[in-house]
Amino acid sequence: MHSIAENIGRLKSELPPEVTVVAVTKTRTPEEAMEAYNAGLRIFGENRVQEMATKKILLPQDISWHLIGHLQSNKAKQAVAAASVIESVDTVRLLRIIDAEASAQGKKIDCLLQLCIADEETKTGLSLEEAMETDWGMVAASLRYARICGVMGMATFTDDMVKVRAEFRTLAGAFRQIRDRHFAGKSHFREISMGMSGDWRVAVEEGSTIIRVGTLIFGERIKK
Repeated sequence: MHSIAENIGRLKSELPPEVTVVAVTKTRTPEEAMEAYNAGLRIFGENRVQEMATKKILLPQDISWHLIGHLQSNKAKQAVAAASVIESVDTVRLLRIIDAEASAQGKKIDCLLQLCIADEETKTGLSLEEAMETDWGMVAASLRYARICGVMGMATFTDDMVKVRAEFRTLAGAFRQIRDRHFAGKSHFREISMGMSGDWRVAVEEGSTIIRVGTLIFGERIKK
C-alpha cells in the first residue's frame, strides 16, 4: 500500500505538466487532505457544499476549492463563499444565481458548464442540444462576477473505455464549438474538466485540462 505522497508523485510523473489535478477529498479526513497538501497539491474538490465549507476552515487558506457536485440554488451563497471554481453549473438560471451571490459578496468566481455526456439517468448537466442552442457569449456578457471558463463532464461508469473515450471526445468537441462560436479570442475559456481515477489517461488523450481524482491519491474508501 503506497502513501498519499507516493501516489501523488506517481501521478505527477505520468501527467502532462499542463493538466491540473483536483484532489477529490469527498469523505476523506482533514488529515488525509493535509497529507496531499504537504505533497504539493493546492487544488481540492468536494461534491457537497457543507463538507467543502467545513474543510476550508480546517485546512490551509491557500487551497483553491472546486465544487464538483450538483449545486442546488439555495446553496449558491455558501458555495460562492467557499469555492474558487464551481464546475457543476448545469443551468443558465443557476449561473445567474451564482453571479448575483458573487456580486453580493464582492467576489469573482470561475464557473464551468456541466454537460451531460454519459448514458446514465443519474448524471446531471446541460444536454448537448441545450448547450449548442444557448448564446453563451450573450450570457457571459450579462454576468458581472461569475466567469464561464470552460466545460465539465462525467463519462458513463463502465469498464468499456471505447465508450468512455467517445463520450470524452464528444465533450471536447462541444467545448471547441462553444469556444469558437462564443468565446473566440477569450483566453480564459480554456478548461475541459474530464477524467477521474479510473479513466484519466483516456481523458487526457482526448484533451482534458483538469482531472478530478480521489481514489488514485487517497486509496480506496473504507466502507463504514
